[in-house]
Amino acid sequence: MPDQDVVDLLTAQHEEITSLFAQLRAGHEAKQDVFTDLVRLLVVHESAEEEVVHPVAGRARFGADDEVVKPRLAEENEAKRTLSELYDLGVDHPDFDAKLAAFADAVAEHAAHEEAEEFTLLRAQYSSTQLRRMAGSVRAAEAVAPTRPHPHAGESAVANLLAGPPLALFDRARDAVRDWRSKQDL
Repeated sequence: MPDQDVVDLLTAQHEEITSLFAQLRAGHEAKQDVFTDLVRLLVVHESAEEEVVHPVAGRARFGADDEVVKPRLAEENEAKRTLSELYDLGVDHPDFDAKLAAFADAVAEHAAHEEAEEFTLLRAQYSSTQLRRMAGSVRAAEAVAPTRPHPHAGESAVANLLAGPPLALFDRARDAVRDWRSKQDL
């Protein structure tokens, strides 16, 4: 949506993430597919935030980087590790549901912090035009972001810009093969 600003875009993604967690908790019949969608959305979303949103929020006012952004980056780095563990564990593992529930709670808390602190700061410091442009930057970053968690790649904008495109290429090739195999019933 061209008129959507960055806060609306990311808040809508937070709602989509919450919905996917709810489907997994409810025992959705296509559990693996829902989890795959969740992994992809979370990784792409966080990568774009790290490249675009957090650096801008950190510059929005003095101290925002230490008070608002650094805690979010630490949470996102931990989320990458946990998501990678869940991915490796697999949806059929007996510990998956309990680990997923704890992870869902951590993600919900992270999103609440972003919405209350970072997004409020962005709305206060930037014009609606700037926020709409930022949404375009987020969409562009998402288009070239990895689709799987890579916890050792780092959580900074620089790390995402350097490691993101090669990892994204590899991930998207793996996704294409996986999708082809599933259509072939292999």
